[in-house]
Amino acid sequence: MEKWFSENWEFIIEVKKVGTDGNPRNCRVGLEEGDLFSCEYSTPENFCPTTFIKMFPLQEALRSGGDLRALGGTFKNETEFICPDGVVKFKLKGLQKEIN
Repeated sequence: MEKWFSENWEFIIEVKKVGTDGNPRNCRVGLEEGDLFSCEYSTPENFCPTTFIKMFPLQEALRSGGDLRALGGTFKNETEFICPDGVVKFKLKGLQKEIN
C-alpha cells in the first residue's frame, strides 16, 4: 500500500484515566493511564476501534475548520471524552500541519 495523500492534521490521543481504580483490566484492550497514540487519518495501532468510531467525528470537525470548544472542548483543538464503554477517559489534541 502506498500513501499518496498528505494529511494536514495530526492527532495525539492520551489515556487520562482507566476505570475508577486505574486498573487496565477494566479496559477490553488493556489501555493504561498515560498511553499515547498518534495518528493522522487511520486508526492507531493497538487503539480501541469503538473509541476511534466515537473520536472520528471530532477529528473531522477539526479537519473542516471547526472549534472543539463548541462541542465541550477546553481549547479550540483539544477535548476530553469518555470511551463508548464508559471506562476510559481520553484527551484528544489536534495539531495542524503545513502541507507543501
